[in-house]
Amino acid sequence: MIFLFIIYILVFIIFLLVAFSVAQIRAAGMNVKDFWSFIEANQMLDQLYKFSKKYEKLNSQEQIIFLQEAEKVFDAFDKVPEILWEEEYQKYMEVLDKYKDVKMIRWAQN
Repeated sequence: MIFLFIIYILVFIIFLLVAFSVAQIRAAGMNVKDFWSFIEANQMLDQLYKFSKKYEKLNSQEQIIFLQEAEKVFDAFDKVPEILWEEEYQKYMEVLDKYKDVKMIRWAQN
């Protein structure tokens, strides 16, 4: 009986934490979906940052993939306040610079 009571209390606490998190996200003026896409984009930003540092010369297919993924990241970051991602600003700018370089290369090739 006590074990069941403890489980109910834990489930209730988890529910309260989730509700509080959603309320905080909405109080910041964001949708939960936008915040979740920001979290996923933040992970992708790390991967794109490593990729942009590692490779100087990309083939056509890698360029297209890089451009598509970078655009997804930029869209997600645009939907949230800048204060949330100011720690990632340097990575964001370096990926943006690489994005611009790749865009210019593709434009020059066409």
